[in-house]
Amino acid sequence: MPLKSKHLILFLIGCVLLLQGAGNTSGKDRPGRVIQFSGLVLTGDSLEPVSYATVYVKGTQRGTVSDYNGFFSLPVYTSDTLRFSSVGYKEVYYTVPDTLTQNRYSAIQLMSKDTIHLPETVIYPWPTREQFRHAFIHTEVPDDDYDYAMRNLARAEMKDRMEEMPMDGSMNFRHQMNQQANRLYYAGQRPPMRIFDPLAWGEFIKAWREGRFRRQ
Repeated sequence: MPLKSKHLILFLIGCVLLLQGAGNTSGKDRPGRVIQFSGLVLTGDSLEPVSYATVYVKGTQRGTVSDYNGFFSLPVYTSDTLRFSSVGYKEVYYTVPDTLTQNRYSAIQLMSKDTIHLPETVIYPWPTREQFRHAFIHTEVPDDDYDYAMRNLARAEMKDRMEEMPMDGSMNFRHQMNQQANRLYYAGQRPPMRIFDPLAWGEFIKAWREGRFRRQ
C-alpha cells in the first residue's frame, strides 16, 4: 500500500520512538525490525468498516485508532502482538510475522460482534397495587381533539372571538370606500348633525325609558 505524506511522518516519528526505546535495552532483548503496519478493520459478517477501533501493541503503550473508514497505520516491530478492540465487538489479537523482508506490511482484520442478551426488566411507576388502583380511579382523562373542537365552536366562544377579531383587508377597504362615498355625497355642503335630528332624539328617549342605559 503506498504511503501518503501524513503516514510517512507518522512512520518516521514512530521509528524514532522505537529506536530510543530499543537503545535502552541490551542486544539480546532488542525486538525485531521496524515496519509500517497498515490495514483495515472490518466487520466479519457484512464487511463494513469498524470506525474508531483501538489498535495497540500488547504489553506497551504504543497504539493508534482507526479512522471513519476503518483504516489504521502505525510503526511496529516484527513479532509484536496487536490488540484490536471496539465497543460492541470481541477483542482480536494479531501477531506480526517475523519473516517479513519489506519495511511495510498490510492486512485486513475482521471483527465479530459481541452480542450480550440481558434479561427483561419491567419497571412499574407504582410500587403497590393499592397505589395503582388509587391512581387509576382518580386519573383525569384528558380531552381529545373532538372535545377541543366542540369547545372552540361554542356560540359564546365564537361571539367573543368575533368581537375581538380585527378587521381584515377587505373590511378595511369597504370602510374606507364608505367614508369616501359620504364625503363625495356631501361635497360643497355641511353634513347633517344627528344632534338636531328629531328621529334620533325620539330613539334616545325611548331607550332611556326602557332602561337601556342602566348599568348591569
